[in-house]
Amino acid sequence: MVTDTDGYIHIIEYLTEHLSLFENSSSSTVNTDTVMTVIEQELSEQIIMICSQNEVLSFNQRNTVIREVDAIVYDLEEILSGVVNNVVSNEQKAFIKEFALLIKNLFDTEIHTQFLS
Repeated sequence: MVTDTDGYIHIIEYLTEHLSLFENSSSSTVNTDTVMTVIEQELSEQIIMICSQNEVLSFNQRNTVIREVDAIVYDLEEILSGVVNNVVSNEQKAFIKEFALLIKNLFDTEIHTQFLS
């Protein structure tokens, strides 16, 4: 659905262009969440938003969305494998939030194209 689109490839390229943000970072003592925790939280929020905004999606269509998100999380774990357990910095947290919004926009486009047209 989403992971096999050009849009997803572009979003992953965007992430790889910003990998330096995750290298040698120092986190504030305020944050105790890990990079992976923030990724999971942000993507979960966006998926809840997608499902609530698209009430006409069937159970199977919602499951497809969830499976796609699982695949995205797996990809992110692979790309960020060296830092997923590090404490997240504020800058990283902001980037992850932006990245999750890009993923949501991609889902919105694909849902409209595949399920609602």
